[in-house]
Amino acid sequence: MSTDTTITETAATADAAEPDFVVPAVRLAVDTLVPHANRAMNALDAAARDVSLEDPLLELVRARASQLNGCAYCVDTHARDAREGGESERRLYALPVWRETPFFTARERAALELTEAATRLTDGHVGDDVFARAAAQFDDKELAELIWAITVINAWNRLGATARPWPLS
Repeated sequence: MSTDTTITETAATADAAEPDFVVPAVRLAVDTLVPHANRAMNALDAAARDVSLEDPLLELVRARASQLNGCAYCVDTHARDAREGGESERRLYALPVWRETPFFTARERAALELTEAATRLTDGHVGDDVFARAAAQFDDKELAELIWAITVINAWNRLGATARPWPLS
């Protein structure tokens, strides 16, 4: 019983103290150093968002690709955007293990599987089986829109994970 009290007191003391967060520095402001490329990337992003696919699905795709690519800024942004769009905390927490949970629809699973395959191209090409499962859930236009969304978030992730141009706040 004294152990429980000690743990509780320690936790209470730790919670009362100001956290000492480590703030990674911006490495290179690629967006402001090459503004014409940044404008083109923003235009591509806007075009890839002008789609018929549902926003919650796209935020899951963006968040999952960002997790795989290790882009902290994009993980934070798309998890926050997903929450603001009504996504549950439980599903966001389960996103890294989506295959092992019952929380995602067949359509979402197909999108996440395609996202992972397209993001991890160094592991091999996107297999016909993965593509076929996505094609079974999306019509041709939707599938094209999904592929563009995956492509664009992967490009943003590469900028964010490499240059870290945007600070987290």
